Formats: sequence, C-alpha cells, structure tokens
Amino acid sequence: MESWSQFGSRVIQAMRERGLKIGSTTGYLPDMMEILQKEARNRGYEPDSTVCAGDVPAGRPEPWMCLRNAEKLGVYPMKAIVKIGDTLPDIEEGLNAGMWTVGLAKTGNEMGLNEAEVAALQPEELKTKLERAFTRLQDTGAHYVVEKISDVLPILDAIDQRLAKGERP
Repeated sequence: MESWSQFGSRVIQAMRERGLKIGSTTGYLPDMMEILQKEARNRGYEPDSTVCAGDVPAGRPEPWMCLRNAEKLGVYPMKAIVKIGDTLPDIEEGLNAGMWTVGLAKTGNEMGLNEAEVAALQPEELKTKLERAFTRLQDTGAHYVVEKISDVLPILDAIDQRLAKGERP
C-alpha cells in the first residue's frame, strides 16, 4: 500500500506533466522553511516557488502569499489558479486571492491525525471525523473538498471544464 507521501509524489509528477507550476505558502519563517524544504525534497516534493508569511505584509487569510507566488511564477489570471489546502485559513487565503480552492479533509490539519492514526480509527469514528473535516472546509467556502491529494487531478479537470464555460471561482 502506498503512503500519503507516495501518492503526493505521483500527483505532483502528474501535475508537472500537465505543465502546471507549483507554489507553496506557509506560515513558517524562512529559516525554518529551509530545513523543511530539504526534508520535503528528500520525500520528492519541491515546489517551483515558496512564499513564507514573513515575505509579505500579512499571512493567511490575507491573499498576499498566493499573489506573490503567482507573481514569482508568472501565472495569471487568478481565476485560473487552484489553491489546495488542508486548513480553514488556506481556503480563506485562496478565496481572498480569487482562486479556486480545494480542501484536503483526510490527510490534513482538519483531521488532525497522521497516516497511522487514521488507519487505526474504528470505521464509525473515521466517518465522524471525516464528515466534520468535510463540513468545516465546505462551510469555509472551499469549491471542492476531497480526502487526499491523489483525489485532486479529476478536480483540476472539472475546474478546466468550468473555466471553458466562462465560470469563475
């Protein structure tokens, strides 16, 4: 069975094969991010751009980190960008930046458990925790909520179809 990080690596590769650029936003300070980015690279994740809250006037839920990423990556309009996040402030940040937003319910902060802890849950408890995470992300305004990063690729296709119809986030 693949781990969450293995799923993530495959999804990142698939996104790159689609020609997508990947930006990351974080509340961590730049010095701390250097350490975390090294570990992330060792696990197969290296975004094209990373913006820390200390790099902009204010962090989440303000839109500045997302906007700085778009600027650094040379990507616009904002309606064509997708913010994927696992916290309520992530979703608010993306909405405030005019992006489509996708919440990660099972593998994120709203669930609050690591992979082993999730696997150890009884089915009813897992269902209850997942429903709560989905509801909280949806109530914050996420356009889509999925369990994990490997569920995002079909969402990107759906967003492309909505954009082709002239829809905006």
